[in-house]
Amino acid sequence: MTSPVANDLQGRTDPSQPQENHSNAVSRTNSAGLRVGELTLPNGDIYYGTLSRETQIPEGTGRYIWSGSSCVYEGEWRRGMRHGQGKTLWPSGATYEGEYSAGYMDGEGTYVSPDGASSYKGQWKLNRKHGLGLQMYPSGDMYQGSWIQGQMEGHGRYTWTNGNSYVGTMRNGLMSGKGVLTWNTGESFQGNWLDGMMHGYGLYTWEDSGYYLGTWTRGFKDGSGTFYPKHCRVPTAHMLYIDDLRKRGVLPDISTILQQSSSFNTKADADQESADASVPSRNLSFERPPSKKPSLQRRWSIGVAIEKIIGRESGAGSETQEDMAGSDFPILERVYAQGVLISEVVLNKSSSDSSKKLKRRQSKMARDIKRPGEAIIKGHRSYDLMLCLQLGIRYTVGKITPIQKREVRASDYGPNASFWMNFPKKGSRLTPAHCAVDFKWKDYCPMVFRNLREMFKIDTADYMMSICGSDALRELSSPGKSGSIFLLSQDDRFMIKTLRKSEVQVLLRMLPDYYRHVHTHENTLVTKFFGLHRVKPSSGQKFRFVVMGNMFYTALRIHRRFDLKGSSLGRSTDKIKIDENTTLKDLDLNYSFYLEPSWRDALLKQIETDSEFLKNQGIMDYSLLLGFHYRARQNLQRRASFHEGILADKLAVLSEEDAVEEDSTYNYREGLVLVQRGSDQKSKVDVGPHIRGSRLRSSSACFEEVDLLLPGTARLQIQLGVNMPARAEKEEKQEDGDKSFRQVYDVVLYIGIIDILQEYSMRKKIEHAYKSIKYNPLSISVVEPRFYSERFLKFIHTVFPQNSCD
Repeated sequence: MTSPVANDLQGRTDPSQPQENHSNAVSRTNSAGLRVGELTLPNGDIYYGTLSRETQIPEGTGRYIWSGSSCVYEGEWRRGMRHGQGKTLWPSGATYEGEYSAGYMDGEGTYVSPDGASSYKGQWKLNRKHGLGLQMYPSGDMYQGSWIQGQMEGHGRYTWTNGNSYVGTMRNGLMSGKGVLTWNTGESFQGNWLDGMMHGYGLYTWEDSGYYLGTWTRGFKDGSGTFYPKHCRVPTAHMLYIDDLRKRGVLPDISTILQQSSSFNTKADADQESADASVPSRNLSFERPPSKKPSLQRRWSIGVAIEKIIGRESGAGSETQEDMAGSDFPILERVYAQGVLISEVVLNKSSSDSSKKLKRRQSKMARDIKRPGEAIIKGHRSYDLMLCLQLGIRYTVGKITPIQKREVRASDYGPNASFWMNFPKKGSRLTPAHCAVDFKWKDYCPMVFRNLREMFKIDTADYMMSICGSDALRELSSPGKSGSIFLLSQDDRFMIKTLRKSEVQVLLRMLPDYYRHVHTHENTLVTKFFGLHRVKPSSGQKFRFVVMGNMFYTALRIHRRFDLKGSSLGRSTDKIKIDENTTLKDLDLNYSFYLEPSWRDALLKQIETDSEFLKNQGIMDYSLLLGFHYRARQNLQRRASFHEGILADKLAVLSEEDAVEEDSTYNYREGLVLVQRGSDQKSKVDVGPHIRGSRLRSSSACFEEVDLLLPGTARLQIQLGVNMPARAEKEEKQEDGDKSFRQVYDVVLYIGIIDILQEYSMRKKIEHAYKSIKYNPLSISVVEPRFYSERFLKFIHTVFPQNSCD
């Protein structure tokens, strides 16, 4: 409502403004130079009260009624404007009673909404709340504190009707600056805020007295921090450190906040009803606690078995205080990226002693195993590239993880579904400072790949810890002619490969059909894709990456690896030194693999289905990646003297009590045994990486489930392409070269279809025509997709022949 001023009394018809240009006046004079009169204005407005004898404008006290809206003001006037104490009543029923100045609500006053459900009592300036005041909302929420030009600004206390409360600094109506938010469950956050979200350094305390001291970015834990479990004996040095943070202003000082709150408590009436609804409480966004007690994410520490020490964290509820009070719980140093826990180590030494046995066992199992690739450390040619990749993936996963899960839409596909972000070396509001070069990060179809990761049961925290943790990635020597860079995560679970622009375009084109294919076929053997990204350093070329599942991620040692296409030209590695990390080719394959009949049928059917999918996509030059682990025959023979059963493929199946021994290291080196599962089996089963399908059943074992057993550890579940037992027959020539003999091995197979991004383009057609002049067209890899698929399937049938007893 605009305030009336003297120079406005000249024909304006605003109902809040009286007018000097009147048509009729009835008046009486008094000794003070004022006269009491009544003005009837041309627009119908009426003023009754004292008027200045000289200027004939309102002066003193009077009542003004606007004809159009029936709005009424009654109170003091000065020079034709409302000035002093007064009261305005709007037709809606809203009222303001308090001080006016120069025609505006200015000073102390109380505004009550039309329905009386909200009110504001406090200071005003130029019709806006300005200064200290108490605002009551229709919802029952209440704000008591500082206002600037109608917005909550400065120090104040906001109390929600459900019992949550915030005491601290406000800015633009939102929690910003230092403050303390206390939930009705007993949890609280003391720290820094930005636009209604936790942002900066802070201390989060749970009802059970466990707390976390660290940094937040827009509502999510981001960066390093320290977690103190419930009933934890907090070292004195840590408490002194927290107190020092309060003294230095890094954390809010609770005593100071309370003093500030009490200063305006005396200036406002807490029992006053309601206030202006023009600033709704929903503008106050904050991280509300879940309905249950918040349960912290738990992960294995780096090299330390935390789970055995912590047990359940806050909210578990099954352990009593008496059970836990005497325990020495570990203090954990955690690193988060956009709310996702990516690493965790124990600061106090109490829990490390209990994990020595586990660490020794892990060390023994890793002994004598040559890990492929070269660690990317500082000074390595790919070091900056690795840092950029890790920073980008942290940002990508952290940005997409908080979004509520939903089905993939058509708009989630294609080049337009990507987003990019600048990563300056000095950092920005959304990105951290880093020691790599300035670079631009691009993420393709993030929602699609997020759903793919969930489809293949990839835990977000495990994904980030594996790729972006404190351990370096390893660079592999390229096994092909593409010139791609291959990076391997430190735990061997994920493979990262650079792509050409044409390959990225192929993947984006086929992504909708790929998503439907892997969603429909749980046991698909095609490469599992988990992310597609691009890195563009400030000075340098673009690098495009795809993150894939490593098909050879297993507790077993892969003794031989084969890349099989079904072609013969150039498909040999005779001239290089062969070891366990060498990838052999078609002409090097002198094995035939015999599977249990139902497993063989399922495997060949799935390979045929996958090959049909690739053919329809115009893809050729893909490979069957096959690796196997030798199972020690002497181990099987020694154990087979007990309760032994024989499958149709001549694989021994032992009962569990005959298979388990206390020490696992010795047996691990010897090999595995097959264990026939019974209905009462309760042992943990390792389903393997990136696997969704069900356990394979053996038709020749009365449909009993059969698992591999790594003695002393969890079972290895047999699934299509993963942990598959087989009999491998190898044809070897005798020393005289005239005769050959067959050597039989028990092996465990790992199978997948890789390199599925090469389409039969015009360039490949020209290459096919050129090579066909010099070589037999049937022997070259580059052929039309339909013919490639037929030749590929025919060759695969020779790799997995039928058992003689089928």
